[in-house]
Amino acid sequence: MRAILFFATAFVLTISSCTTKQSSSTSTAKVDSSVSSADSWALLPFKKIDSVNPVLKPGVGSFIDPILKTAVLWEAKDVFNPAIVNRDGKIFMLYRAQDKTGKPAGTSRIGLAVSNDATHFLTMPKPVFYPDNDAYKKLEWEGGCEDPRVVEDSLGTYYMTYTAYDGTTARLLVATSADLIHWAKHGSVFAHAYNGKYAPKWSKSGSIVSTYINGRVIATKINGKYWMYWGDTQIWSATSDDLIDWTPVEMKSGEQPPVKLRSQALNMPQLKVVLPTRQGKFDSDLVESGPPAMLTDKGILLIYNSRNNRSFGDTTLSDGTYAASQVLFDKNDPTKILKRMNTYFIKPEKPYELSGQVNQVCFVEGLTRFKNSWYLYYGTADSKIAVAFTPAK
Repeated sequence: MRAILFFATAFVLTISSCTTKQSSSTSTAKVDSSVSSADSWALLPFKKIDSVNPVLKPGVGSFIDPILKTAVLWEAKDVFNPAIVNRDGKIFMLYRAQDKTGKPAGTSRIGLAVSNDATHFLTMPKPVFYPDNDAYKKLEWEGGCEDPRVVEDSLGTYYMTYTAYDGTTARLLVATSADLIHWAKHGSVFAHAYNGKYAPKWSKSGSIVSTYINGRVIATKINGKYWMYWGDTQIWSATSDDLIDWTPVEMKSGEQPPVKLRSQALNMPQLKVVLPTRQGKFDSDLVESGPPAMLTDKGILLIYNSRNNRSFGDTTLSDGTYAASQVLFDKNDPTKILKRMNTYFIKPEKPYELSGQVNQVCFVEGLTRFKNSWYLYYGTADSKIAVAFTPAK
């Protein structure tokens, strides 16, 4: 069943808090002064649409949770970190929502909203993806299902990478759908690689290399393989034949990591770091994949998130600031960096970006081309969702 028809006939939609018409009021995100020349390969500049932001806030949706067997206000606490699908001339947003009762910080479920203009969204009253009494409950409960990223294959099947969080360990899982509403879970993306040694380990943020064409984001093979960037300390890569089972790329014999590994990365020292953190910069503390990576004539464009640590990072940014930047990989060797921006292109500066569940956060995750502009959707302070745009070239 087509998703549009499903919305029109099967659900009562509730309008989000932003209902005014979009005006010309925008603000330009922080951009390096050399962007116009040295970073001409990047997708820039983005402007925050102040007249509508935040485009999504916590809601009053309620549903009967299949595990608790009681009504839950599933999006009452926070909404953030959305995936975006452009379909039938509409923008579909799959967003992470938290309730106020789950542990450790509220159970996360994934909701669905739709827009005709990319800035004003109608939300479904019930989540479309959530922990259930199924084979994956032990991975998803009670932290939940977090941070979706969605691509499709050439036949129109949607593939969603998402984080399953049991309250202790985050793990990267995958699900498929034909309509964005009914999803089949397939479990850990690393379940069958190297006898499953990476499946139990901490893993997040799967950004699959794709071609952006006519609004669609279509997973595209490179040298016979699909590629994915993933990770939330350093960024690593993985390959796949079918978009479900993924094999992390390990270092070759004698190869050394480009940075000293910290935190969760210490548990996976064999992995090849393709995008490292940088001392003295905004991305000193961690780097994390953003929207699905974009295959272009110039290379593979990855928009990525970062966190700053002032003690060894950017002293002009607050400690813990999440800002975003861009990097270009070789389209014939997705592990090779060709270009990398020296600074961020978007940072927290608005009240709803500076204060929330986690302060000082702009976390980019959804990207689409819609009516001659690129729209970039991001979580703000892990509490709300905002959008920025740039005219398509």
